[in-house]
Amino acid sequence: MHHNSSPLREQHMKTMNAQMSRLWNGEEESKGRSAPASTTAAVKLVIAVFVALVVLVFVISNSATFGWSEQGLDPQSLNTQISKAQSKPQPKPITLSCPNHTAASAVCQRSPNAAAPTPLHLTATQPSPTCPEYFRWIHEDLRPWKSTGITKEMVQRARKFATFHMVVLDGRVYVQEYFGHSLSRNVFTFWGILQLISRYPGRVPDFELIFNCMDMPSVKSTDYNSSAPPPPLFHYCKDDQTVDILFPDWSFWGWPETNIKPWVPLMKEMKEGNAEVEWAEREPYAYWKGSPFMGGSRQDLVKCNVTKERDWNARIYAQDWNNEAKQGYQRSNLARQCYHRYRIYVEGLAWSVSQKYIMACNSPTLFVDTRFVEFFQRGLMPGRHYWPIAADNKCRGIKFAVDWGNAHQEEAQAMGKASGDFFQQEVKMDHVYDYMLHALIEYAKLLKYKPTVPEGFTEICMESLACSASEKTKSFLLESMEKWTHDAAPCTLPPPFTPEELHQVLERRANAVKQVEMWEQKAWEQEQGNKST
Repeated sequence: MHHNSSPLREQHMKTMNAQMSRLWNGEEESKGRSAPASTTAAVKLVIAVFVALVVLVFVISNSATFGWSEQGLDPQSLNTQISKAQSKPQPKPITLSCPNHTAASAVCQRSPNAAAPTPLHLTATQPSPTCPEYFRWIHEDLRPWKSTGITKEMVQRARKFATFHMVVLDGRVYVQEYFGHSLSRNVFTFWGILQLISRYPGRVPDFELIFNCMDMPSVKSTDYNSSAPPPPLFHYCKDDQTVDILFPDWSFWGWPETNIKPWVPLMKEMKEGNAEVEWAEREPYAYWKGSPFMGGSRQDLVKCNVTKERDWNARIYAQDWNNEAKQGYQRSNLARQCYHRYRIYVEGLAWSVSQKYIMACNSPTLFVDTRFVEFFQRGLMPGRHYWPIAADNKCRGIKFAVDWGNAHQEEAQAMGKASGDFFQQEVKMDHVYDYMLHALIEYAKLLKYKPTVPEGFTEICMESLACSASEKTKSFLLESMEKWTHDAAPCTLPPPFTPEELHQVLERRANAVKQVEMWEQKAWEQEQGNKST
């Protein structure tokens, strides 16, 4: 508790109170004289009203200096609390209502003349926390257009790579699909953007973009230069030779075809699954399960499986999704695949959505080198979050990594925990949405024109996607649906890397890989030397 009134003011109040008491009891009447009872009562009433008014004026005039005391809360403090309560943004429920269960489609409910969503004007007492470090790569993704901005002509040139074309105006979403109509990649990417708009009403800017939902990145940097900037294209992954703008992939909202749950409930199950078997009690081998036919690197990985002649410390299992679907996906539960001390990640045709599930297991990930990256991957560091494996020497690298980890269990467990914590904390769904929001805001800042809805585009909304969907797809959509608007500001976007900072990050990553390669080569030479003696 604190007191804002000064001793002089307190003394003044005491004096006034004493005077009022004496007046009320007639002590200030002339000595030796008595007044009639009726006159005395009237005088008392007049005096009481007068003194009360004086006290009230005094309190009001000094209310700015009053605080909480034993007597209670002063008027200004009370008004301040009321004002804060009224100005504090209140989350609102996000609802979805289908007209009826048999409707083939649902009309987006908002009237064409309805006002745009009003942004929440937040009065936070402290700034939002800074976003994870990998958000800084948003600036790098958009660097090709930093000096030129993005024109409508540039956007149109990206159409040759497009799966869909999207325009967002005043929180309303319009699309034209060129390929993959009704595929989960399209539908759940649409759904994710609709959830973002519902979660942050009024905060998502107007924009026009082209999106590629296929596996491979498309826009090669060598095909363009400063005088002919590349077309801006959003995609799920990129490599050192492409300039696609990274965006979270559709599986964060679920993947019905493989029965992979949305990220939020799946991460809860992963956390529970990790607690079932302590790391030291897990199988002391490296585990991988997936489709071996999705790219040459996976076919090469199969050669590392245990045989009668050689054990490379790897346990490789082929995943047949057709049979798995027939059996009710009983053997493909991702939360029940954390029973080995080590997990293997290997790319598919390009990047693989499996990376986040593998690395969330609290087991060190033996990460087979890939040229493809997705948005969060740029926050991972070899030697801390994963163990790097050379793509051209997988089997030897896996064997050494497992041998090293089993001999250095404390360090191995720390690596697994760092990886698991990264995905539980840095890639939680709040940050996925904030990454989307910041990427779109920074992208929209570069647009040199006001987007409009082209002819032939269709408006989509949550009702139009969910109400006519199959029962299984609908269940995934509803499970991943945001339930309330977000009353807190998004995390604060960190600044771009300076050239020196970016060089240090890349150098540190390269040095960590080289260190592991040196250890592995030395161990291999020792093993070969022992065989020859």
